[in-house]
This record gives sequence, C-alpha cells and structure tokens, in this order.
Amino acid sequence: MFLARVIGTIWATRKDESLVGTKMQLIQPIDRFAKNIGEPLVAIDTIGAGQGETVYYVTAREASIPLRHALSPVDASIVGIVDVIENY
Repeated sequence: MFLARVIGTIWATRKDESLVGTKMQLIQPIDRFAKNIGEPLVAIDTIGAGQGETVYYVTAREASIPLRHALSPVDASIVGIVDVIENY
C-alpha cells in the first residue's frame, strides 16, 4: 500500500462498463512526511474520499479486488483514509 493526497476528481461521460457508478480521483503520491513523490495518478475511489484527504491506495492486480467486477481495467484503487501519520 502507498500513501497519497486526493487533489481532484475526474469526471468522465463514458467509462468502461465495469466502472459505471464508480468515482475516479486524481491523487498525488506522498511519502511518510507528506512530501510529494512522483507524478499524480488516477485511482478508483472505493471508500468515498474527499479532496485534500490523505489516503492509502493499492496498485496492479490488487487494485481491482475492491470492485464488483474482478476484471475491471484499473491500475490503482483508494482503499482507506488516513487519520494520522506519526513519524518517530
């Protein structure tokens, strides 16, 4: 799992049939100190995250597991909202 911050919502009038009814978010990957790493990416939102929230997401084959259709064309899915990050 990886950390990210939700920076926007993607609106699409046409999607793959297996993604109809799902929300797509633009997320910025971050490190444990909340610093941006890498480029923003699109992730399917399976939990109802909002803009500005810190989330954790999964990629690759695991990204389609939270969806109704196991073979959905998804590269990343948001699977949790982070309450607090404690750095020691």
